[in-house]
Amino acid sequence: MNLKFNSDHSVKEFLIENREQFEIELLNEAINVRDKIEEIKLIGNINLVANAYKVILLVVENKEEEVNEFGHQEGIAWAKHNLTLAFKLEWIQSIRTTLWNFLYEYEKLSEQSKNTVEFFEMGKEVNRLIDVFFKGFFISYSSYKDELLEAQRKLVENLSVPVIPISSTVSILPLIGEIDELRANIIEEKLLFEIGSKSIQTLIMDLSGIARMDVQAVRLFTRLLDGIIMMGCKTIITGIRPDVVKNIVNLDIAFQNKAEIKATLQQALNDYLIIDESEGNRIYLK
Repeated sequence: MNLKFNSDHSVKEFLIENREQFEIELLNEAINVRDKIEEIKLIGNINLVANAYKVILLVVENKEEEVNEFGHQEGIAWAKHNLTLAFKLEWIQSIRTTLWNFLYEYEKLSEQSKNTVEFFEMGKEVNRLIDVFFKGFFISYSSYKDELLEAQRKLVENLSVPVIPISSTVSILPLIGEIDELRANIIEEKLLFEIGSKSIQTLIMDLSGIARMDVQAVRLFTRLLDGIIMMGCKTIITGIRPDVVKNIVNLDIAFQNKAEIKATLQQALNDYLIIDESEGNRIYLK
């Protein structure tokens, strides 16, 4: 390497003086990442090269708190834009290797070279601070992803139990897709909460959009009806599919004792709504 050196230079000054060469060596080291630098900058407005240079200056100045904070910032940025973690791992390793090479070159050029023990201790501290950066990065990256997954899980749960009020005391629960044990438990938890918090007195459950309801889900559904009754709420079930009816019959379950059965949602709504065709199908509550 053709490096600029002045005997009065500190390590930081040496790195500043040779920034261009450092960046060249870093890109040569990071084989898989260098072709993604512009893409990452475009996606997340993250300048990998400039950020790497900032990290090494903080490290050689032994600014642990700033190193840790910068790692946290980077972790959140990568998580927000869903950037590949493998690239970051390689990039950090490349920063570590390139910095080590420049420290070695500095020691070779310096008239006041450290002895082996001093150089080894300096190297340990450099490695420790880079690990601090990576730890801060990984913790914030993981925390952000966990929070995002939790928010998505809650959204899915809420969408899985779409309780629609048609009056202050009457609501509709249209269920679609498959009802397995996991979803049945989610529906039970959310629905009982909704009944209590919104003082629902009559719930119309439309099952016409159910693709499949296995035997275990039918049992859990029966338990749900018992819970609704205990909440003081009347249940009307509409649109039960033939395959679901078959499972109910095979289990010898009598839904009629737990809920009122209607063939279609429209039949159930006719008991609560008036559609005035003379006013453009305007809907009124009975």
